Amino acid sequence: MSSIKAIAIKNRPRVAMQVIDSAKITVENGILGDFRGTQQGRQITIMSESAWHKACAEIDADLPWTTRRANLLVDEVEFDASYVGKTVRIGDVQLMVTEETDPCSRMDAQHQGLTAALTPDWRGGISCNVIKPGEIKIGDQIEFD
Repeated sequence: MSSIKAIAIKNRPRVAMQVIDSAKITVENGILGDFRGTQQGRQITIMSESAWHKACAEIDADLPWTTRRANLLVDEVEFDASYVGKTVRIGDVQLMVTEETDPCSRMDAQHQGLTAALTPDWRGGISCNVIKPGEIKIGDQIEFD
């Protein structure tokens, strides 16, 4: 079973991600304090820890996971197209996977080649909408239905 390894938010565009230990999630705003939380289809983004390590190995760089600008880092899972439409359960919180989170060209501004390294095999992660609100914290178990 997968679990949350880390949580991060950004309160406005083009600022560094802020790592937090816990978060309140709402249907209207995604993770409170994250400016992208109102963006339908992409309220919360989730990235696989193993996918991040593969991307970093491909570009021979040891970068912090927050370089990717995802909200949740999870272990024990690798994403693919079969996850679209699945429900993500984290305690009382329920999310719906909407799509692959495609890496943007800003990734290359962080480290040359990172966009290409995140492109194969859904390494950029998944995007989700909030179905049921609640609170999450590092270490919480995650289930995919």
